[in-house]
Amino acid sequence: MSKTPSYWIKAKKYLSKKDKVMSSLIKHYKSPSEKVLTSRKDIFFSLCKSIIGQQISVTAANSVFLKFKKKCKNKINAKTVNKLSPSQLKSCGLSRQKVKGIKSLAKQVLNKEFNSRLISKMSDEDAIVYLSKLRQIGRWSAEMILLFTYNRPNIWPVQDIGLLRAISKNYNKKYLPPESYVKYLNKRFSPYCSVATWYLWRSIDPEPIQY
Repeated sequence: MSKTPSYWIKAKKYLSKKDKVMSSLIKHYKSPSEKVLTSRKDIFFSLCKSIIGQQISVTAANSVFLKFKKKCKNKINAKTVNKLSPSQLKSCGLSRQKVKGIKSLAKQVLNKEFNSRLISKMSDEDAIVYLSKLRQIGRWSAEMILLFTYNRPNIWPVQDIGLLRAISKNYNKKYLPPESYVKYLNKRFSPYCSVATWYLWRSIDPEPIQY
């Protein structure tokens, strides 16, 4: 895991001044051992984990991922995955569609159809579009990659159920919160929506989220 993003302290000060709820959350989750947004800086690993975790519980996803990691002999990269047969991947607990997604990803990395190095030069929206071209990767998954792998500072994943639940809980809004209010918070928290998202997530889950 990498170190805390360079903008984190500045972002906390900014958000604390802009919003009373955010100020309270930042104070509440402040400790000497504060765990914040970190990154593995390994996009292939993160994309595989994203595909595996889709539409299943966190517990189930962790179980499948551990089997997948073991099948890869702890070397989760395009070459290793490309050598695995569909039946080997299915034996980890992966659905047929997820197997196809992971196999397709490995092939696109190896034949250079997908070049992760381009992402760092792209805007958030362009990067989301680029990532969404991958099989089994939609907008939400692309946003999680930008947030957790690239530590982009201003990601506001409005399709994320956890974020919407946290907004409802902390701002006394019905669930689902009005779209207009979610957009209002987006403007209020910019350019540090990623940090606001992280603290809102913490308010409903005591364990820091990692991807």
